[in-house]
This record gives sequence, C-alpha cells and structure tokens, in this order.
Amino acid sequence: LEQAAQARDQDTWNALMERALSGLNCRVMQSTSDEAPGLLADVEHHLGAHHSPDLFHVQHELSKAISVPLAAKQRAAHKAIIQAEETLNRVPAHLDTAHGAPAKRGPGRPPKAAASLEQVAQDVEAARHEHQRLSEQRETVTKSIRAIGHAYHFVDLERGVRRNGKLIAEDMQRHIDTIRTIAQQEHLSATCLERLEKAERVVPKMQATIEFVSGYVRQQVNQLELAPPQSFAMHAYLIPSYYLDRVASTRAVREAIPLRERAERLRTPLFAPGGALGAWSPLEQPQLQPKAKTLAEVFQRSSSNVEGRNGYLSLRNHQLRGLDHPRKRACLTAVHNFLLTRPDGTTAAERFFGQKPRSMFAAILDAVEIPPAPLSPPRRAVG
Repeated sequence: LEQAAQARDQDTWNALMERALSGLNCRVMQSTSDEAPGLLADVEHHLGAHHSPDLFHVQHELSKAISVPLAAKQRAAHKAIIQAEETLNRVPAHLDTAHGAPAKRGPGRPPKAAASLEQVAQDVEAARHEHQRLSEQRETVTKSIRAIGHAYHFVDLERGVRRNGKLIAEDMQRHIDTIRTIAQQEHLSATCLERLEKAERVVPKMQATIEFVSGYVRQQVNQLELAPPQSFAMHAYLIPSYYLDRVASTRAVREAIPLRERAERLRTPLFAPGGALGAWSPLEQPQLQPKAKTLAEVFQRSSSNVEGRNGYLSLRNHQLRGLDHPRKRACLTAVHNFLLTRPDGTTAAERFFGQKPRSMFAAILDAVEIPPAPLSPPRRAVG
C-alpha cells in the first residue's frame, strides 16, 4: 500500500486497500499488525480476513509495563549503594573527631552524634542486597518476555514438531503470570498493571492464529489428494522442516546451524528410497516442496518486514528528500517489489504471482523513448 493518509480509521483503510488491490486476482486471508482499532475494524468488516497479533507489540507492552519501572528502581538502588559507601568512608573520620577534639559547629547548633560504624555497614549491605534482588527480578522478567516469543512458534524449535494452539497459550499465560507476580511484589503503579492486562488480552488471539494456520494448512494439504502416509509426512515432517529453515534465516549463524541441521534430519529421509515421499518422481517432487515452503510461511507472528520497510523509507527518504511525493513513493515501491531480491534470488513480485516477471529494466526501456544520439559537430577546416 505505502500510502500517506490524514486519518487511520477503518473507512480510510478500506478506501486505500480497495485501490491497492484493484486489478489483482487475489483475496486477503490474513493481516498481521498491532491492535490499532481502525485497522482491526477494516480487516474484520471489509476484508473478512483473520487478524494475527504482532508478537513484538505484545512483548513491547510488557517491557514498558514491567521492565522500565524495574530499571528505574534498579538505578535508584545503585545510587543508594554509592551514597551508603560514601557515608561508610566518612565514618572513621567522624569517630576520630568524637574521641578527640570536639568538632566545630555553628553557633546555636547541637553537636553531631557520631555515626555508628556497624549501622552504616549494615546500610551498605542492605543497599547491595536490594540492588541484587532487583537485578534478579529484572532478569526473570526479561527471560519471561523472551520465553513468550520462544513459545509463539508454529513448530517446536527444539523437537521440530507442530505445536498446539492451546498449549502455546498456556505457556505464554504462565510467563505472564510470572511477570504479574513480580509486578505485585514490587508494588508497581496501576498504569503498569493496565499495560500488563492489555498484553494479556492478546493471548487468546494468538491461540486463534495458531488454530487458523493449522486449519488453512490442513485444507491446502487435503486439496493435494495425497495418500494418508504422504499427507502425514507433509504435516509432521516436510512443512515443519521448512519452517525451521525460515526461522534459521532470521537468526545469527551460531543459532541457525542447529535449526538447519534439524530441518535436514526431518526432510532428507522423506525423499530417500523407501521414504514416505520417495515414490514421487523427480518431476513431482519439485512441485511438492514449493507448496510445503508456502504453507510453512502462512504463520505470520510479526509485521517486522513492514515496520522495517517503513523505518527504512523514513530514514533514507524523509520529507526533506521528497518522500511526500506520490510519484517517488510509487517508484520506490516498484523497486522494492520488482528489483530487490532475497538470498534465494526471488523478488516480492515473483513470490506473490508465483512466476518470474519480466525484467524491470526491460520494462522501463520499453516504456521510455530513448532520444537519438546527437549529431557529431562539423569539423573545422584546418587552414
């Protein structure tokens, strides 16, 4: 779409989406975004599609609700340690003054009581203990937020098997309960608890997304009219293997290697002689594998590709460079869809239409009239 608009209500979304989809023989089946009311209403009432919550926005909401206040309390505890240690360093001087000459004081002021060395040492130890306790609480919250992202996968990354939506929701709810317990122990504000509840309300939608994806994948595999062993192999091994490959492409090299090895262990025996899909001819196997790859990508848990695209445009082509010009945005969109490629060499247009479009530069050359070369200037006669 990539269209600037003054409003974000459902009518605006509907009008712009109709314009963007006009001429395309397709139907929107799924939308992945944050919980913006206008966008949700457009997806439900106009597109009739399923809405998949954005995992990033759930984790970000939890981070703002718990991690940020805990970080502030941790910084305050660190400052208390510094102050207590400074006081401890000054105590010996006060004790020497108390046992020797009386300390000078202003007129009318009572003498200062010498601080107890033992009491100040206890204050330092208490401050350090409080800082350590807050550090452990914050680390627990961070691990719980990451665990929510680790749980929200269509395939179990350690075992390579399909996951159940109800079990995923239970795992995420358990981590949210851990975060809530810490928030209550730290007596965080009502605003923080409201943010936590806001993120918690999305969990049933995430469970519904897993069920939607499972139902769609099951429907698409049934249309292939495979035999029961082959259908089971598609569901249990082939599709999960390509999902692991997809996740590996987003990870660092050290984390991606085990995922790719696990994917190969799932996929290789299927096409070996005697395997569930080994009876397929070499011409039929390449048709089955792209279908499995496509079904592995149905589950969309984040809109990071769209957010990243918007951020790139804002960074490289802000208003001073004319991003508000419709023609420039249209050109950038065309370059993004028809020129930029993934590591596998495919463009966005090729993945969308299912076939390789003609060269973008060839299309430009056909549409632009190239002016003829200028005539050579006449040579001057040498006299």
